[in-house]
Order: sequence, then structure tokens, then C-alpha cells
Amino acid sequence: MPLRSLPLAPPHRLVIGGALLLVVALGVTGCGTGDSSSSPAANVVLEDEVERRVADARNRLSQNEGGQRLLRAIEAHGGLPAWHRAPTSSYTWTYANKGADLRFKSFLVVDNRTRRAYHDLLAVGAYDDARPVDARFAWTGERAWIAPASLKRPNPRFWALTGFYFQQIPFVLADPGARYEALPDDSIDGTPHDMVRVTFGKNVGDSPDDTYILYLDKETGRVDAIRYTVSYGREVGADADLPQTFFDYQDYVTVDGLTVPTRFEGYAYDEDDGPGDALRNEAVADSISYRRSFDASKLEPPKNARVVSLPDET
Repeated sequence: MPLRSLPLAPPHRLVIGGALLLVVALGVTGCGTGDSSSSPAANVVLEDEVERRVADARNRLSQNEGGQRLLRAIEAHGGLPAWHRAPTSSYTWTYANKGADLRFKSFLVVDNRTRRAYHDLLAVGAYDDARPVDARFAWTGERAWIAPASLKRPNPRFWALTGFYFQQIPFVLADPGARYEALPDDSIDGTPHDMVRVTFGKNVGDSPDDTYILYLDKETGRVDAIRYTVSYGREVGADADLPQTFFDYQDYVTVDGLTVPTRFEGYAYDEDDGPGDALRNEAVADSISYRRSFDASKLEPPKNARVVSLPDET
């Protein structure tokens, strides 16, 4: 999946390829209270901006039952005001994908309003052989780059916001350009869940034909799992029959007022048989904070960087 974003920034979204991210700098470990070392003045979102964004999202989500279910899920995870007061999202993201034979570790910081992002890449390699590296990649709002240029993976255009997007569901699904549809109940281990299908308008993000289907706990409204498709790099239509992955959300923590998962497990999904038994991909988030400062200087590519475009761009 690709880049998807707010009106003030180019659309940017997710992607699932394979990643394993660890803690770097900032010297914090573990989930929980987040990091309070950054300047408070730099990390304050003006209240009138918060109120405007909250009102806009609530108005859009209230239009149909699917949006109303998503709004209930957002409230269960901390609410729109808490999300829009958070200036940044930052954490280690650890992801591995056996089928893609890829594993990497990075520490990411995302500006929640512009969706610009930078990663300190710590290790990358084959699924069973990730090696430490001294590398970086970023999304500037206009282009994606990775340094050193000799690194072939991970794809920075695909990965700059992937971990962010998965980690920040359901909040990011309230962005402009998303469409919502309430679906019939589906079950996880025999327990019925409220279901919402999320699609995107034309030209929203690098792969507008991606879909997300949310499994919402009937009592709490919380996201227990999602199903997703990846259309990045493929010429497909909105009704394309793309493979689905069932992504199980686990081990929630509350950090800076937002309740988010720290572990994800992905399985192939079949419409008749449901999730498979073989683990396809997995991720772990740690050192979570929504208050760290954003260092815009890290968006500037060094001399040894390589810019990565969309597959159909020259």
C-alpha cells in the first residue's frame, strides 16, 4: 500500500512488504507514557485547528452507518480530539515477511498533519539474515529517498508511511477522501464483529484501489483485526479481485491518550475459509510516543541518497 495524507500534504498511505524496526537515538525503550524530552512549545497543536479538524471529520463520518461505526471505533481508541492534538507519531516498527524474504528495523517519526516522515534504518536483509546498517529514508511530501543509494530494499516510497498507517488505524481512516460501507457481521473465533469497509476516492494516495475491512468489537467498538488488499504498482480497478491479508491486532497500550496495538500478525484470507493458519507477516511496535518533536532537517536527502518514484513514473 502507498502514501496517503491530509489536504495540506500529498496523499500517502501504507504498504506491506516486510519490516522490522527497532529503537534508535532518543534513548527510550518500551511502550507506555511516551517521550517528554522534546520542547513543549514545538509540540502543541493550536486548539482552533484541533476543533476544525474534529468537526470536519465528525461531519463526514456521520453521513452513513459505516462512517458512524468508524467514528465509534475512533472514540474507543481515544477520540478525534486526542488524535488531532498529537503533533507526531513515533515508534520502532518491527516487521518481517517470509514470502517476500525481507526483514528490516527502523525508528520512524511522522508529522501527523503533513504526513512527512523520516526513518533511521537500523537493519535490513533476508527474512533469516537481517544485517545492521547505517542508513536513512524519508518522504518529504514530494519525493521519497533512501541513503545510501546502494540499498535496494526497503522501498522508501512504499514504506515511509506503511507502519504509521497500520499503527494509526482507525484514526487515519477518518482522513478526507475515504469512503465507508457497513457490512454484515463477520466472526473472529466464533465471535461476531461489526464490520466496515473503507475504500478511497480516485487519486487518493499512490494506490487508491486499496481496501481495508475492519473487525470492530460489538461491545467496545475497538478494532480487533483488519483485512486489507495492496494495489501498489498494479494497474487494477476498484473492483479488482486482489488477494486479502487478515491482520490481527494485539496487545493494546494507551500512550498520550491514544489506545494502539503493539503486535500484528498477518495471514492469507480466503472468502470461504477465512484466515489461514500459516503466518504471512508480522510486526511489533515499541517506544511509542505522540509527543516527540519533528526534526525537519532529516527530510533533506544526503549526497549519497537515491530518489525512488512510483513504478509507472520515469
